Amino acid sequence: MRLSHLPALALAAVLAACGSAGQPTKLWEATGFAQPETVLPDLDAGVLYVSNVAGGPGDKDGNGFISKLTLDGKVTNLKWVTGLDAPKGLALNGGKLYVADLDQLVEIDVASGAIATRHQAPGAKILNDIAIDGEGRVYVTDWPGNAIWRLVDDTFEKWVEGDVLKAPNGLLVEGDSLVVAAWGTGMKPDFSTETAGNLLTVGLEDKAVANLGSGAPVGHLDGLEPFDADSYLVTDWVGGKVFQISRTGEAKELLKVSQGTANLAFIASTRTAIIPLMVDGKVVAYQF
Repeated sequence: MRLSHLPALALAAVLAACGSAGQPTKLWEATGFAQPETVLPDLDAGVLYVSNVAGGPGDKDGNGFISKLTLDGKVTNLKWVTGLDAPKGLALNGGKLYVADLDQLVEIDVASGAIATRHQAPGAKILNDIAIDGEGRVYVTDWPGNAIWRLVDDTFEKWVEGDVLKAPNGLLVEGDSLVVAAWGTGMKPDFSTETAGNLLTVGLEDKAVANLGSGAPVGHLDGLEPFDADSYLVTDWVGGKVFQISRTGEAKELLKVSQGTANLAFIASTRTAIIPLMVDGKVVAYQF
């Protein structure tokens, strides 16, 4: 080995450790879903939960369901929980699986798979993603409703609203803020927009909404997960893309799959992204 190669090799190792080098490798693909929207891992149980819209994104039809998979993509129970309308975002806390289902936040008892509680959200249009803070407060985006709802104890009510939220979709609690993946402004009946979305922040205490970075449009953003110390992994549903977006707002395309890249999971220990493809009815896993 020539000593002159050492700096370049060291740099490559640093870039790889930061998740910025190399093309992601496809690990597996699972099929047979009905518009899968969100993947949520439970690493302790070795389970992936997948929400299936099974109809129009706003249809109150009772066809929606939740699937269970192993961490390597084997379906163990396609219709583990049924009787939902158009389930999307998922979150786990205290033995309960929370599900965003149109105008309800549904609690499922994980041990039994039974629906325990339905929290009504009167006037909500399409509840989408869920995040839970350190105090156990549950936040839920209303995507076309330009609002974020919050569950505290048994009270579920609108917490923040306004066009400044830019059709909030993906949601993440980070420190004293929510990070929001916005779909875009000027949403039309076909869900297209006048301007594509970007990442936002919302203060948990003061509810102040701000652009993360310059606010330059990135895409019709959906899923949002921490990627490394300096960035997030974010999907663009319409573009079928996966972006790495820095904490100062700069976006870099890492992967293009197909239209319908929805609310992904990211397992940091193996650097594996698990992406639901709504249009294709698939769930795919890539390692970065």
